[in-house]
Amino acid sequence: MIYFQQQAHKDLRDCIRCYWKIENRDKQAKSYTILPDGFFDLLICYHQGNKKSVYLTGLWNHKTNVVVQPETIIYGVQFRLLAVEQIFQKSIATLLNSISKIESSYLNLHQFGSTNDNSIFEYLNECFIIIKERDLIDTKKSTLLKSINQTKGKKTVEYYSQKANWSKRQIHRYFKSTFGISLKSYCSIRKCAATYSQIKNGQLYPEQGYFDQSHFIKEIKKITAFTPKSLLKNENDRFLQFSIIKSK
Repeated sequence: MIYFQQQAHKDLRDCIRCYWKIENRDKQAKSYTILPDGFFDLLICYHQGNKKSVYLTGLWNHKTNVVVQPETIIYGVQFRLLAVEQIFQKSIATLLNSISKIESSYLNLHQFGSTNDNSIFEYLNECFIIIKERDLIDTKKSTLLKSINQTKGKKTVEYYSQKANWSKRQIHRYFKSTFGISLKSYCSIRKCAATYSQIKNGQLYPEQGYFDQSHFIKEIKKITAFTPKSLLKNENDRFLQFSIIKSK
């Protein structure tokens, strides 16, 4: 399996964590387990050099098993929460733990009949910059989502409420209607995902955000369904996020 990752344009980094590409050149399908990380993705799928489908995922609050078909390339855009407001401008609540097929003409992506990493990523940069600059978003929403991203969900709901000058009740309604989960649940996912690199490097003790090792293990298992030791072992490279993290 070949994996490649590239940063988005600097003006988009509040909305886009990265662009990525995964390629299965084998004649056999590859199976992986995806763990919750607090991001959602646009997927552009090619088979034998021909574009087949475009999908949008929602957030995930539990592990999911995926299969990458043989001779397949998937280009992805990994979005932060702010992209819902600045790029898509619509709720993704109904996409929680699911994937939806969208028109291949989205952003005129049907023009890419063959795969070219640089041209696709640069084209997406141009498209998203134009979309992002069209409308200003509510200050409270912007402050809230940027704060959560900057702290990786490690603060309390009370902290984010005060930061955005927005009541906890209103924030709860906003998160449920826009993302399909509560802010508290989302923060648990982001905080968990922030430990993946730590675990990959053999550090099985909490660095920040957990009371002690017992609490750390319990919370990681609650989000991923696996203990930190199982994630570190990563038998058969089943955990895709762990397989692509570079060890120190």
